[in-house]
Amino acid sequence: MQLKNIRKQMSLATCALLQAASPAVNAEESDWEIDTAILFYSEDNGRVSAIEPAIYAGRELADDQRIDLRLVVDALTGATPNGAHPSAVSQTFTTPSGGSTYTEAPGELPLDDTFRDSRVAIGADWEVGLDRFSRVTWGGNLSKEYDYLSLGGSATYARDFNDRNTTFTTAFAFNNDTIEPEGGIPSVFQPMRVAGSGLNREGADDDKTITDFMLGVTQVISRETIMQLNFSFGQIDGYQNDPFKIVTVVDPADGLPAGSGFFDTASTGNLPYVYERRPDTRDRSVIYFKTVHHFEEDTINFSYRYYNDDWEVTSHTLDLRYRYELGNSYLQPHVRFYRQDAAEFYTHDLTLGTDVDPVSGAVSRDYATSDYRLAESETLTLGLKYGMPLGNDSELSIRGEVITQSVNDGSVRPGEETADLDAFVLQLNYSLLW
Repeated sequence: MQLKNIRKQMSLATCALLQAASPAVNAEESDWEIDTAILFYSEDNGRVSAIEPAIYAGRELADDQRIDLRLVVDALTGATPNGAHPSAVSQTFTTPSGGSTYTEAPGELPLDDTFRDSRVAIGADWEVGLDRFSRVTWGGNLSKEYDYLSLGGSATYARDFNDRNTTFTTAFAFNNDTIEPEGGIPSVFQPMRVAGSGLNREGADDDKTITDFMLGVTQVISRETIMQLNFSFGQIDGYQNDPFKIVTVVDPADGLPAGSGFFDTASTGNLPYVYERRPDTRDRSVIYFKTVHHFEEDTINFSYRYYNDDWEVTSHTLDLRYRYELGNSYLQPHVRFYRQDAAEFYTHDLTLGTDVDPVSGAVSRDYATSDYRLAESETLTLGLKYGMPLGNDSELSIRGEVITQSVNDGSVRPGEETADLDAFVLQLNYSLLW
């Protein structure tokens, strides 16, 4: 659960490559189209590392039907930010289980290095032709990791018009997720406790539901150009806190983690950090545009995605790929730029006496998080893919990318800024007809 966002990006990257890859010849009805990939992901400064193998298999069936199957397995290790920020003094934290501690030196970004996790995800789609111009696709997925279970289903209806040059698509998806974090569900805005002195917990597990609708149109502009425009909207309802994220409570006199009154650790056992709280509903909408143009030999692929939700997170994503043919192989440079605004309740810290009562520890805000994933940020991805056929029915490709993310914390004290993130991705892919 801690790295849900990272996992999402990894899975999208893997699935995109699997779906984009295609063998050198067209598949017959009896052929299985097999795409396999293994992805390596690594962040700098000892942060998260991951390995993710994946396989996709699809084939055309009789009676205008098709089946597609997916399997993804990943393992993550390393250290992940706990939500607190660097400080001029050393900081000690309690692990999620409550049984041990870890300490960060002055000026260092607090990282929980006890994180370990693995996941298995499976999915299947069954497409059925209704008539010459329309079809429906039923989908299902299951994802299980140490502390997280996700079950979902989807239905997509597509109909062709205008001599099959125009396709209208509508889709519905529903997921039910359950989280059972190490140590249980933290009580919101309650303090992290000294190891061995008890945990502020309100239960062993919680859940949320995710509902999404999509409307889209795909238009063939010419023999060389195709365009797609989608609009999707949805709602997340239920538990949306990250149970492993905390917010620092600082003393207004010196800006250091509070150490008096309610947060006099020696006498109360309360550390100067409280567990975050986010709204339990989130309405979101997305506009997505994509165009692909085929030159005499090369192909350019461009997309733009606009995202907005009622947490006041707005983002823009520009993605450009250019496939340059090299005779019997190809190169594909990739540039992706992502920018987002901060959630309305994102804060660098909470101030004792203003946001937090110094005697009772009560937090006066409705919501607060210092999770950098909800901060104002920019991410640049630069990549290069090389692919070559192996015979008539298979292809081998390799892709490398570097990712740079910078977080804008606003006006914070020097030395307390959230560190920039640099990451590297390497992916190997093999596709064949079988």
